[in-house]
Amino acid sequence: MSRQSGRRPRARKARGASAVGRRFEAEVGSVAHGGHFVARVPAGADGEERVVFVRHALPGERVVLEVTDGTDGDRFWRADAVEVLTPSPDRVTAPCPYAGPGLCGGCDFQHVDLAAQRRLKADVVREQLRRVARLDVEVVVEAVPGDEAGLHWRTRQRYVPLPDGRRGMRKHRSHEVVEVDECLLEAPAGPSYDVEGRAFEVADGGFWQVHPGAPSALVGAVLEALRPQPGESVLDLYAGVGLFSRFLLEAVGPEGRGAAVEGDPAASALSATNCPGLLARPGDVAEVLAGGLPGAWDTADLVVLDPPRAGAKRAVVEQVVARSPRAVAYVACDPGALARDVAIFAEHGYRLASLRAFDLFPMTHHVECVALLEQQPA
Repeated sequence: MSRQSGRRPRARKARGASAVGRRFEAEVGSVAHGGHFVARVPAGADGEERVVFVRHALPGERVVLEVTDGTDGDRFWRADAVEVLTPSPDRVTAPCPYAGPGLCGGCDFQHVDLAAQRRLKADVVREQLRRVARLDVEVVVEAVPGDEAGLHWRTRQRYVPLPDGRRGMRKHRSHEVVEVDECLLEAPAGPSYDVEGRAFEVADGGFWQVHPGAPSALVGAVLEALRPQPGESVLDLYAGVGLFSRFLLEAVGPEGRGAAVEGDPAASALSATNCPGLLARPGDVAEVLAGGLPGAWDTADLVVLDPPRAGAKRAVVEQVVARSPRAVAYVACDPGALARDVAIFAEHGYRLASLRAFDLFPMTHHVECVALLEQQPA
């Protein structure tokens, strides 16, 4: 399952005078991966332009942008749109008073109509697959039941504690904190660990999808893609507590078999509890696969890959294709990592047969995809 990274950007060595605080008037171009939009501003007397990644904007708008990160020696800058001169038809008033330049950094798209948010996310997925994997794929980002017009879906929420019981949220790419009364993404209730009538045990603080509709949507997409048959063998990688393993084992039946690999030992142990008959192995996925699983468990007709944001990467992909599965379902929370790994699969004769995308993180730039990779005939 996808894991959100909590790492802060590393400090960079300054390469020239700081550009922070400079303002420019610019026309906004296309959406870019990461929740911002591309603009270009004059960089010097020679007429050369510099790329600026702008938050709080929309394609086609004319804005006043203020640089928030960058120096004269950088190839690109980051900025906020602090004034909108020509608004897009897709612009709306942000429902949250803490969304906007210099405020809470948790949401990228509160100023964007919800349907337009999904079109922007589809554009990013499509562009990453075109640029990195050289594929032209039609992408539609699907709404998922469980939120309220894009709000009240985070079943796990973290605030920064402040004195006197107050709380806050961090600014974008910063340790600075904005005091808030509430986050409008927070769900009224915590997570449910029941999925399609099956109960799962999850450790306190253990990973589970935060959108209430996510587990059912992802399980349905994986089963639809893989079409598991009785008697087949399945391999669930980055398996968490066994969400996909549970349903795949039911589908392949008593004549089939399933193995799961998960880096978190506690989650791996729970996957065995949640999925009777599952062979659960804790450890680094690439290392476990390279070492081999016992006997017949080391083969797989079907594979599920649900890596963290960095993706599976070459070592894992090559271990997967070495087992010659007929189909692989790749669950991805980062379109760039997905595109890179799809390209690696293509090197080994696996084609992208289908792709579904889900809006599991409304008001943010994040999007979840389920890609089906199938072995091409020799």
